Amino acid sequence: ALLARQRAELGERQQPVARLVAALASLARRPAAAAIVQPGSVSDLVHVRAVLGSTLPAVRRDTAALRTDLAETRKLRADATLATAALDQSRTALLGERQQLAALRASHAAAALQYNRDALIQSDRAIAMGEEARDIIDRMAAIGETRATLGTLAALPPPPAAPAASPSPPARTAAYRLPVAGTLVTGLGEVSENGVRARGLTLAVPRGAAVVAPAAGQVVFARPFRRFGTIVVIDHGAGWNTLVTGLGTAGVKRGSNVAAGQAIGRAPRTAPTPQITVELRRRGQPVDITALLD
Repeated sequence: ALLARQRAELGERQQPVARLVAALASLARRPAAAAIVQPGSVSDLVHVRAVLGSTLPAVRRDTAALRTDLAETRKLRADATLATAALDQSRTALLGERQQLAALRASHAAAALQYNRDALIQSDRAIAMGEEARDIIDRMAAIGETRATLGTLAALPPPPAAPAASPSPPARTAAYRLPVAGTLVTGLGEVSENGVRARGLTLAVPRGAAVVAPAAGQVVFARPFRRFGTIVVIDHGAGWNTLVTGLGTAGVKRGSNVAAGQAIGRAPRTAPTPQITVELRRRGQPVDITALLD
């Protein structure tokens, strides 16, 4: 716009001069012969050439500033063109950098997502390993509890002295019986999943089934004990003891005297498949019950 305006101003200022120069140039180009033929032409020609010689420097002087402005405008236009090209190049570079940044951000997001997934997998593995370790600890604790139970039973007070002790089973007139009817799950001497060797018989029984004393004796222990459920220990005398575990409730108390077949409790009512374990011991040593059953 500035260049166009300057050109228009230059054109307006050059129009009179241009007409004068054109006329003078036309006269100056006339042949000398034509000037001789026409009267007064020689003096006119000399006058025109003199005017032209004095006018052209003035025209150049008057238009010098405008020519300088035009040159400056052209220079500014060239600079603007260069600046526009540099701006376009910068925009292109910025667009490329933005695209690279977006790709890098997407890559980082994908990597973060993968890291989160790996962390969840490792967390699940750690939880699984923790559960396995807990199972091992529980098994070791079960073994330790079994040994502790044996130690507790071994530490029970001895039975009252009898006039004539006999190594035979108690109650000679009554055979030893199972405390409850059920399906045999584990026999004497079998090794359980926890690695503990069974010292008695484990029976799967109906829920809430009545449990009776296998033989007459005195109750020396009747209460819940760790993970064995409710335990009832009966002292038959002469070093014979019966241990019944897995009861839901006990129907007798410590110090009670029970007869063979008398109810001492019931199997759990909430367990899917209640299991009752009975052990017969002679001075702390397990005895095969099957040899004494009717």
